Amino acid sequence: MTTLASEIGPKRLELLHQLLPATTVVALLVNPTSPGLAVSTTNDVQAAARALGLQLHILHASDDRDFDTVFARLVQLGAGGLVIGNDAFFSSQLERLSALAIRHAMPTVYQFREFAAAGGLMGYGGSLTNAFRGAGAYTGRILNGEKPADLPIQQQTKVELIINLKTAKALGITVPNTLIGRADEVIE
Repeated sequence: MTTLASEIGPKRLELLHQLLPATTVVALLVNPTSPGLAVSTTNDVQAAARALGLQLHILHASDDRDFDTVFARLVQLGAGGLVIGNDAFFSSQLERLSALAIRHAMPTVYQFREFAAAGGLMGYGGSLTNAFRGAGAYTGRILNGEKPADLPIQQQTKVELIINLKTAKALGITVPNTLIGRADEVIE
């Protein structure tokens, strides 16, 4: 089971830009200990930033102690928004990242619905729940005797947009109706 990862990083940046059209400086957070994912995400989001006329800063975190430094650096850079790159480490820290984004008044977008549900501004990506459900189904098939080598690799291709209006209001952001209309879920 796999989900779309770096492929949708540019779309996250685009959604953030639609929400904050006056913002010209944004940042991307990646985990340098996952070099393949970090490099592909960085390259894709940098290309999107150039196309949108945005200045993009790349920030790194590979340990939860790095987060305070990252958010302090965002303020120093004058960043108006943050895209969090896909990484299992970041997924394990959704609540902390959401809390830091709110505390630092930093509009932030991440891959999963759970980020927005934890108080983050937006989530755009595949469903974590569906990925776990699919993995569970495969586990059941293997336990029933199927050979793992005979099971095809599956990739989720459905993405969802979740917007947390409560967080937007706390950040002083008015979400355009066009963006709300595109959302799969709006948290109020």
